[in-house]
Amino acid sequence: MTKPNLPLVYACSGCSSAAQMANDLALRLDCAGLAEMSCIAGVGGGVAALVRLAQSGRPVLALDGCKLACVQACLQQIDVTADRTLLLSELGVIKRKHQAYAAEQAEEIWPMLSTLANSLTKASSE
Repeated sequence: MTKPNLPLVYACSGCSSAAQMANDLALRLDCAGLAEMSCIAGVGGGVAALVRLAQSGRPVLALDGCKLACVQACLQQIDVTADRTLLLSELGVIKRKHQAYAAEQAEEIWPMLSTLANSLTKASSE
């Protein structure tokens, strides 16, 4: 279901712990009604409906796990720049393969992230 009054959130969902944290935080934003999560793989793959949604002019929040910034790279391919980006590695999240992320670290990031999503919602409704 489309929620046009909410910002779109795109998250890395790669194979590392940082990527999985980004994905889980985006899901949490969606479930909390603070953003609408959309599919960055579909954007990167050129799926027409998902590209149109990304280009719709709604505020965009990009959650990347590491400095590779795959979400931002996918958005750049379709000439979309995120209104806000959050690079989890800049917040001290360590990228690890074959391991789960630290849940307590995600909990520390959540208040800032939810505030960020709220600010995008308010900005788009003004």
